[in-house]
Amino acid sequence: MIMKGKRGVVLGVANQRSIAWGITQSLLAQGADVAVTCLNEKNKQTLEKLLVDHPEVPIFECDVTKPETIESTFKGLEEKYGQIDFLVHCLAFADKSDLDGGFINTSLDGFNLANDISAYSLVSLSKAAEPIMSESGSIVALTYLGAEKIVTNYNVMGVAKAALECSVRYLANDLGVKGIRVNAISAGPIKTLAARGISNFSNMLKIQEKVAPLKRANTIDEVGDVAMFLCSDLSRGISAETMYVDGGFNAVGLGPVNAYNLD
Repeated sequence: MIMKGKRGVVLGVANQRSIAWGITQSLLAQGADVAVTCLNEKNKQTLEKLLVDHPEVPIFECDVTKPETIESTFKGLEEKYGQIDFLVHCLAFADKSDLDGGFINTSLDGFNLANDISAYSLVSLSKAAEPIMSESGSIVALTYLGAEKIVTNYNVMGVAKAALECSVRYLANDLGVKGIRVNAISAGPIKTLAARGISNFSNMLKIQEKVAPLKRANTIDEVGDVAMFLCSDLSRGISAETMYVDGGFNAVGLGPVNAYNLD
């Protein structure tokens, strides 16, 4: 129960396969008071079903493209908890048309949309959270290897995740003076709703299983436990970092040739 007495919010739970749901479960299992956010009424109904055994978990509507919902969410969190100890950002979106073909064909609107929701939202949410976050607070964001390496069909989302990772470092510098830590988790490919929008995602999973040192894909509970660690006081000396939960895949230069079906 290392999170007992800690309070915070997880943004981005879509369904039971979401990494955000794995994080929420890990936090609840360790005694945290957790709030979650929904995008709309349909999403809220899904969350209510997931949280049937946790009626104490409040659900706030938050659409990061609408500043007024960010404001109302953190006003609600302040009224509920007084102050919060953690914020977990699991938000990302890009138009599917910008994830097919070459990155060079990315539209301006698509570029702005992906970066607004996937990267800038961390800035706006952190700004809203700062006044009510404790001096030992923690902010955690989800990223992916496509932020620093070329991943076919990841395209504009890779650029957005690169912006997210850089934002993590600058936010860590700004908020560190108040004792607030900001970190990112780079998770390996996992079958989530968001992953469905990436062409040939199933092949990404197969390569992960053959090439990664652990020879398997990761699970949402593995990412959840690392996020819980980063939200806890056990990680009190860690900030401005990107931690990999990908079975070691990020460390591999060239895996077995037969893993790539080159024939």
